[in-house]
Amino acid sequence: MKYHSIDSNLFIKNRKKFAAQMKPNSIAVFNSNDIYPVSADSTLPFAQHRDIFYLSGIDQEESILLLFPDAPYENQKEMLFLKETNEHIAIWEGAKLNKEQAFTVSGIKTVHWLQNFEKVLAELMSYCDTIYINTNEHYRATIETETREARFVKWWKDKYPAHTVAKSNPILQRLRSVKETEEIDLIQNACNITEKGFRRILPFVKPGVMEYEIEAELIHEFIRNRSKGFAYTPIIASGNSANVLHYIENNKTCNAGELILMDVAAEYANYSSDLTRTIPVSGRYSDRQKAVYNAVLRVKNEATKMLTPGTLWKEYQAEVGEIMTSELLGLGLIDKAEVQIENPEWPAYKKYFMHGTSHHMGLDTHDYGILTEPMQANMVFTVEPGIYIPEEGFGIRIEDNVVVQESGEPINLMKNIPIEVEEIESLMNS
Repeated sequence: MKYHSIDSNLFIKNRKKFAAQMKPNSIAVFNSNDIYPVSADSTLPFAQHRDIFYLSGIDQEESILLLFPDAPYENQKEMLFLKETNEHIAIWEGAKLNKEQAFTVSGIKTVHWLQNFEKVLAELMSYCDTIYINTNEHYRATIETETREARFVKWWKDKYPAHTVAKSNPILQRLRSVKETEEIDLIQNACNITEKGFRRILPFVKPGVMEYEIEAELIHEFIRNRSKGFAYTPIIASGNSANVLHYIENNKTCNAGELILMDVAAEYANYSSDLTRTIPVSGRYSDRQKAVYNAVLRVKNEATKMLTPGTLWKEYQAEVGEIMTSELLGLGLIDKAEVQIENPEWPAYKKYFMHGTSHHMGLDTHDYGILTEPMQANMVFTVEPGIYIPEEGFGIRIEDNVVVQESGEPINLMKNIPIEVEEIESLMNS
């Protein structure tokens, strides 16, 4: 891996937290992701399933983690099953983790080769009553591909129909949403790499540059700082493309007088950062662009203050909507009559700001977290208001990543990334 090794104590703590929530006499199984085929013998780059990584630190395909806190023997309480290296694999792909290396990474002493999994599981199932399966229940998930995890669940249900089934996901949704200090440090590292990329492109952008050239500069800077690359598919949207919320073509020319909305950030050690900045192609904002930019920035700053323990996401979004309404009135984009007759289900401000203000962030860019439950200290959120004006040919979004504190305002992990109009203009013209 490109990233520095992570202390196994993080994964030991994570497993203890998960095991404490399990039912008596139960087993939990977590599978790595598949390597997905493209065509012929081509595959997509491997990306580890975040849950097995969260609980073990193992970042390798064809791996299984098994937890059995009430097992009759100590060496059965935590087990890893790994793909064994053979001569062919060693020559063509490079050797996989050996048992000692797996222990160093994960803190798990009992490591088996994958071919022994069914035999070992058969013995353990005779001791347990319940098995936890790890279904994907994220509120944004759209699942069209059968995963390794899903294949395991089908196989297990057919093989052991008499056992009770429980779900890992509700436990993980709560555990993963509250970050350990080590996790916040890893996210901070991802944010720092993102900062380097952003500072790199500010003097680079000029009229006539292609959106994909900006993307290339960013990926160069990210990888040279030990990131695998983008935390998510990058958005480099110049001109009216900024009004397409998930614009990812990045194939247009950036023209003089336009703005570029860049929603792009680095990952580090599988942890995400999530940045958006909107900058002027010509190095200076027009008066109108500056007015809208500063309105978005004011909304972001006020919204950030609301991210405190006990806050409910729905109420937070409603309060942000009121602030945005005031700003849109000031910009002349809506009028008081529209606000007075607005549909509560789709308020007037939604014409220009149609998405949510914040989401959990961590191992996934849209990370685990239950939005109906109150916010807690050490949750990491984005703050990303925007104003999108197709009729004026530009859209502006500004986004930072913050950590909720026990008291006071959140800590901004992106506080060093240029955000004020004057600093951005100065750096673009230096």
